[in-house]
Amino acid sequence: MSTWRSVFTYNKYTQIAARALRQSLKESERVAAEKRGITILRYQQWENGQGGQQVYLNPPEEKEQKSAAV
Repeated sequence: MSTWRSVFTYNKYTQIAARALRQSLKESERVAAEKRGITILRYQQWENGQGGQQVYLNPPEEKEQKSAAV
């Protein structure tokens, strides 16, 4: 029985399946799905049990906050 498990990991399998699904969507839905797939990654250096400043590897885009006019 030859399956995907003998070729690559589960994480790689899910990445391939997600990419195929996103590519099959219409343009507007595809763009929205790709935006949801963006991951924000940050790390911090620990010394003597104390966490340092968190550093973003890919800083998130700051969205303009819209205030509701009443």
